[in-house]
Amino acid sequence: MLAGTNPQMAEACDRCHSEFMIGAGFCHTCGSRRAVEPTVLPSDANVAATTFWISGAVWLRDTLAWAQEAWASIRFPAWMQYLHFHEIKRWIGLPTAALVAFMVGLGCVAGAIGVGLFFKASNLGEFQAIQLWRIEWLLAATAAFVAGILLKKPSDE
Repeated sequence: MLAGTNPQMAEACDRCHSEFMIGAGFCHTCGSRRAVEPTVLPSDANVAATTFWISGAVWLRDTLAWAQEAWASIRFPAWMQYLHFHEIKRWIGLPTAALVAFMVGLGCVAGAIGVGLFFKASNLGEFQAIQLWRIEWLLAATAAFVAGILLKKPSDE
């Protein structure tokens, strides 16, 4: 074996050119033995790049483990359990899809209100643009609320 090479199993049979099964030591078509192919080891630049990415992945793993431990140590007030999605779903009595559409509709209404709060018109053109944005937000809210109504399961009463 040459210096700087690493033996690796061949991907296809030399005799019949069919691909080897995973982990097979012989060809399933013609029965010949699986050859060993020498492959060149990576250069120093590739090793440095690989080391860089591995060290970055280790750092990310450690940082995420630290963040998970820190998050688990935070104690939230007891009333925050009522803000869980499934608790709101049970309280309102809507199926998941209808509740998501309802929340999107509330977000669009908040967007319409936000347009009025954040943008001030100084001339007629800006006023019309702000009104158009507000109309678009309210139209999206209407579409979301209608979708929520259509996705709601009919009651038995």
